[in-house]
Amino acid sequence: MTTAQKTLASGHGWQVSDVVCTAVAGDKPFEEEHRGFCVAAVTTGTFRYRTRQGTAMLAPGAILLGNPGACYECGHEHGAGDRCISFHFSPAYLERVVADLPGVKRLGFADPRLPPLPALAPLLAEAEAARETDDSDAFEEFGLRMAGAVVAAATGSAGATRTPSRRDQKRVAEAVRLIELNAERPMSLSALADGTATSPFHFLRMFRQVAGMTPYQFLLRTRLHRAAVRLRTCETAISTIAFDAGFNDLSTFNRRFRREMGEAPGSYRAKRTGAR
Repeated sequence: MTTAQKTLASGHGWQVSDVVCTAVAGDKPFEEEHRGFCVAAVTTGTFRYRTRQGTAMLAPGAILLGNPGACYECGHEHGAGDRCISFHFSPAYLERVVADLPGVKRLGFADPRLPPLPALAPLLAEAEAARETDDSDAFEEFGLRMAGAVVAAATGSAGATRTPSRRDQKRVAEAVRLIELNAERPMSLSALADGTATSPFHFLRMFRQVAGMTPYQFLLRTRLHRAAVRLRTCETAISTIAFDAGFNDLSTFNRRFRREMGEAPGSYRAKRTGAR
């Protein structure tokens, strides 16, 4: 086997994997079949991708596109190895995404790939950072955002943004309160969407419009803010504060706290008023 695949996260109708290929020039191209819709972001290396939609050379930043049941072949005659973040969606999952995109009616990709696009660059960087830091909780949102962005780009739809209605604003306000009340507990995007009687994709879009960040980003910042307050106001062990805030392990808490606050939890605590 020249390909190793590690599942990073999965849910109902979706899965995201870290796919590493070690094939080199001279290796026989291998043929496989897409079981569902595939959207794979190339992060390193190059390879040739051939499917019924055509043949394309993929390089870092490009997006491989695959339709259910389509056979495909990958070859490395021009370089050795590659690595991708591969999102897999069931037809029903992607159909719900398409239904929430203005002007998009067709379910399926007409081309074998998307070239590197500036509009997708920030999202790809976030996904790659989540892969490198083992941030599996973030991938439920990344999957939806990736599906929506890629479908819109592949179909030429700008996905016109409408002003959030009062009803949408009320739904987001209710979700914000729910997150604040239960920030220390596991909370999925699907569960939050169910609470507002909307699809996960629609809920994610309206939450970002109204709150200026995604639900996961809001949840993470709420946890970190509460931890920061406790670090400055009590002597409780850092590990206890981390677990009470909703983090499963201390290393993850330390890494995210440093990223958000600019310094480690211990250093942050040492600067509190009156510390010597």
